[in-house]
Amino acid sequence: MATTTSINPYNGKELKSYKNHTKNEISEIIDKADKRFYSWRETSFAERKKLMLAAAAELKRNKREYAETMTLEMGKPISQAIAEIEKCAWVCEYYAENAEKQLENEVIKTDAHKSYVSYEPLGVVLAIMPWNYPFWQVFRFTAPALMAGNIGILKHASNVFGSALNIEKVFKRAGFPENCFTTLLVGSEAVEEIIENEKVKAVTLTGSGPAGSSVASIAGKNIKKTVLELGGSNALIVMKDCDMDKTIDTCVQARFQNTGQSCIAGKRLLIDESIAEEFIEKMLIKVRELKSGDPMDEESYVGTLAREDLAKDLEKQVNESVKAGAKIVIGGKRQGAYFEPTVLTNVTEEMAVFKEETFGPALSVTTFKTVEEAISLSNSSKFGLGVSIFTKNIEEAEKLAFQFDEGAVFINELVKSDPRLPFGGIKQSGYGRELSEHGIREFVNRKTVFINK
Repeated sequence: MATTTSINPYNGKELKSYKNHTKNEISEIIDKADKRFYSWRETSFAERKKLMLAAAAELKRNKREYAETMTLEMGKPISQAIAEIEKCAWVCEYYAENAEKQLENEVIKTDAHKSYVSYEPLGVVLAIMPWNYPFWQVFRFTAPALMAGNIGILKHASNVFGSALNIEKVFKRAGFPENCFTTLLVGSEAVEEIIENEKVKAVTLTGSGPAGSSVASIAGKNIKKTVLELGGSNALIVMKDCDMDKTIDTCVQARFQNTGQSCIAGKRLLIDESIAEEFIEKMLIKVRELKSGDPMDEESYVGTLAREDLAKDLEKQVNESVKAGAKIVIGGKRQGAYFEPTVLTNVTEEMAVFKEETFGPALSVTTFKTVEEAISLSNSSKFGLGVSIFTKNIEEAEKLAFQFDEGAVFINELVKSDPRLPFGGIKQSGYGRELSEHGIREFVNRKTVFINK
């Protein structure tokens, strides 16, 4: 029987080995999930609300337990891991309170006696999720899916199986019926057969472009709905009239929180050349103040990357960019899975740190002369997840919002996910939306009902 072993990226020590599910066990789990669907969809919103609020309470009550597993498995600083658990409780509470209204019948006046659209669950939905936000990525799908009457099965990243099982534990402790949410301990080689199972009705994936392309292809051949949340290379556009101190604080957080391992991190700093020298000088002071170290230390802001190979990938991108003319003004060194907080200047569009997604604590800096040039630089990325604009002229910035090829435009704020707002991208950043009423309606059947006397 195949096993998967999780390794602590901070010290390289083995954490635990897990027995992977066999083909027969996978089939049995899917069968049980499908069977549960037909009773779960009959439950009232009031009943689902009660259970989802219990899940939120469980997350809050045992947040330290869940956060510590996350930190040990993928190196997230413990304070940020606890904040992630708290955010998961928020999304549970949000959908507990709002799902019924978001899915109520939409009456439409026609020549019928009565006509409306109803929003009905699809069934078993497969979630393929990454390691960088081991809880949040799952809960922002699962909370709306379960509240809509669907059933969730999770194929999590192999280095966070402990967190995957903890998520299953949350729903069990909250009192959800068996098989409403189940974790599959499998590798990527098992995904195709799972998607092809006729009892799996749809798939959501957060991950890399190649993974998204593969999953979409398999699902497409089987005519199944997919939502893809893929990579990003968000620009932080700093206008010359920005509030410099506030903007610096936000940009440092946008790039270096979660040790830079976020699809929506601000990765490309585009700054008006007239203020670039002063801005960078002040920003470097803040970057130097970031404490790196043991992720279990409450004071650590930057931990290790989730695996050493990921740190090596980032090191390669940085070194290639330096060879092409970029200048390292701070950081640039790797030790095992740890990569120093790094800032590179003189970055051009052709360099790896600009055109590729950098998944770690490295910020590229490019200057511009005009607003038009800034927009062009931002849009030159193959990704389209989000962009941040920093300026005191909010009205002008809002007028420019439509010119950005992005799923989100944030003015004077870092791009972030919020249960109340739709989240997702365009271009190579994927399609479909998570969160808000848009997210809960992704995995439902929009049924037209037409009645005449």
